[in-house]
Amino acid sequence: MLLMASSGLGLPQVARNFPESAFWNFLGHECDHAAWAGCTLWDLIQPAFMFMVGVALPWSIASRRARGQGMGLMFGHALWRSLALVLLAVFLTSNWSKRTDWTFPNVLAQIGFGYPVLFLAAFTRPRTQWLIAFGILFVYWLAFALYPMPPGGFDWASVGVPPEWPHLGGFAAHWEKNFNFAAAFDEWFLNLFPRETPFTFNAGGYQTLNFVPSIATMIFGLLAGQLLRSERPTAEKLKWLLIAGVAGLLVGKSIEMAGWCPIVKRLWTPSWAIYSAGWVTLLLAGFVALVEWRGWKRWAFPMIVAGLNPITLYCLWQLTSGFFRENFKRHLGAHIFESAGTIYAPILERSAVLLAFWLILLWMYRRKIVLRI
Repeated sequence: MLLMASSGLGLPQVARNFPESAFWNFLGHECDHAAWAGCTLWDLIQPAFMFMVGVALPWSIASRRARGQGMGLMFGHALWRSLALVLLAVFLTSNWSKRTDWTFPNVLAQIGFGYPVLFLAAFTRPRTQWLIAFGILFVYWLAFALYPMPPGGFDWASVGVPPEWPHLGGFAAHWEKNFNFAAAFDEWFLNLFPRETPFTFNAGGYQTLNFVPSIATMIFGLLAGQLLRSERPTAEKLKWLLIAGVAGLLVGKSIEMAGWCPIVKRLWTPSWAIYSAGWVTLLLAGFVALVEWRGWKRWAFPMIVAGLNPITLYCLWQLTSGFFRENFKRHLGAHIFESAGTIYAPILERSAVLLAFWLILLWMYRRKIVLRI
């Protein structure tokens, strides 16, 4: 959440001023999304968010059971949470439009669409959860694999793909930008909603149906959460997290290298779901090792403050970044962010906005204000 709200700390913008620097090119690359196939640090933010939804669910269900809630009441709340997340996503997306923008690639909508399935999966055995996750990924892979590949001489400009685009070759072309099964679905589905002009393509290549393989990401998180909540020793939990994380990296990358399915975050390809889950599981293992195993907790305080109000932080980032940026300039001087030089202004600007967000969350933390859906 802190990475997301930092907007990359402006590192990609600064890196463009140092095209010959390997150091700045690395930072710029990792703090921005891959154009299509591939994976960067920035690409892992959304799968980490969705994975943690699954991790948290066993504690949420246990808490509600302790309060005497039955299955019907809990599932009703899950449906309400799902609807609220989707509508909040539409509201936030519409912030830049003159009217309601009925599109659903926003991470909150993706979680909302898949959450009821995740909730029901939480009441099955782990073996069933594994079967559900990989069953979803296989069926989704099959839908893309059976959809026709782009024909020769296709007018890529008609779907927003520039001439210099690095097209995928061979069987991987089934997952080309804006010419695939999910893109065809959106061209039908999104035009069922009122729009100023007919929907033809998403500029970034993101699709509504990404939520389907994202369910697998959340189920992988659910399995990790169940492991962490078990009575097993911390060392054993770490062992299985490390094994699962490395396995996710190897399996996901092997699927791509075999030519069966490219790793594309913007389509949430099955290989991406597995590969990104591997990285996120290893990240979780690192936190477990430091906090639960070694007992080093104080350093994590800034993340605890942010983690207790993730929806609040997400809304602040979506709605008020410009507000804070302009008010810093208004009250501290129009060139306040250029104090360290014009080149580094994006870093200072985004750091200041992130600090403002975090101080709001700190105020909420000290007053025990937690906003939940």
